[in-house]
Amino acid sequence: MSSNISEVVAQRGQGKIALLSHPFFRRIREASPGDVNASDAAKPALTRADTAVFLGQWWHPLHYFPVFLSKTIAVLPRQETKTAVSKILYQELGEGDPLRAHERVYVDTMRAAGFAEDLVTGAPPFPETRQLIEGYAQAAEQPMSALGFLYGTEVADLTMVSGIGEAVRRTTGAVELPWVDIHVMQEPEHVVRANEAVTVPFAPDQLDEIVKSAEVMWKLWVGFFNRLHAELAHRPARGLQTAPSIAL
Repeated sequence: MSSNISEVVAQRGQGKIALLSHPFFRRIREASPGDVNASDAAKPALTRADTAVFLGQWWHPLHYFPVFLSKTIAVLPRQETKTAVSKILYQELGEGDPLRAHERVYVDTMRAAGFAEDLVTGAPPFPETRQLIEGYAQAAEQPMSALGFLYGTEVADLTMVSGIGEAVRRTTGAVELPWVDIHVMQEPEHVVRANEAVTVPFAPDQLDEIVKSAEVMWKLWVGFFNRLHAELAHRPARGLQTAPSIAL
């Protein structure tokens, strides 16, 4: 087995491919607000109500991620990996300024776009969202699984954030989205730090566990976006394409 996680993921990363190419993102890119074609259930309208649902579900992993990072730092045995992850946590929490914490920027951005805070932060999680959070919580209990979830998150995060941001833009006309902008600015370093955390020497079985955990995480995110895709315009999931299942 290769000792380079990027090479291993390139060989085994079906989950990453399924997530980054999820039909939810294509549907958002192709959507036009009010573009209703009643004869085509696969192309429901994209509405502000749909986007509010997306935002309310996204809040849950966003809110939990700093907790996951904190627990990850606690279980990692090596100082160099703790340091790499701590920089991500520092930026997530605002670099010393709580007003720049990602979840605060998220709420402020969406309120400015016209979404009430209770819609953004008060929606109950779908079962798929709950499973995603539970996955992060369980992964943070062990070093290798925590690193897998961390690596898996950071290499996919900007695509996911951009998809949610595009839904906001298309349904509100908003041009400035500081929550998206801060990810564009910080995510490259997050990816660097995540790679630093997983490039210290690992035994083959440890590297295998990291990659397997990343695959579990990508599968959970695919489930999350499958549900959001099915929620578009409150149409039934029938007729909506979902990402293929991933064998673990």
